[in-house]
Amino acid sequence: MDCVFCAIVSGATPAEIVLDEPELLAFLDQRPVFKGHVLLVPKTHHATLIELPARLRDPFLAAAQRLAAGVVEAYGATGSFVAINNVVSQSVPHLHLHVVPRTKGDGLRGFFWPRHKYADLAERADYATRLRQTLRQG
Repeated sequence: MDCVFCAIVSGATPAEIVLDEPELLAFLDQRPVFKGHVLLVPKTHHATLIELPARLRDPFLAAAQRLAAGVVEAYGATGSFVAINNVVSQSVPHLHLHVVPRTKGDGLRGFFWPRHKYADLAERADYATRLRQTLRQG
């Protein structure tokens, strides 16, 4: 499989899944800006937002809203940063929306994003579990 996100959708590549809906999947970023950084993707391969079929626009944005609220509640964040890159700065050519938990004074300035790794797979799994539980409650 050429697309890493398609491989995650198919189950061929493991990921910490936090939201699994019929046409959408959200999972923790392997290289998070901050711990709890989530990627939302359509399960069918579409390279950019421009290619996303109209029938998926509302479900995609609704899931993004739930994730943005979920990271605040699950992690005690003040807010979130939500972004989509289209081609430029898009490291994987499969549409994905970033939801990054934010707190005042977290050090994120402009678009220079230092990465913050999870201590280990157990910590990453814990972040996924917390957000899954929050999303189920909402």
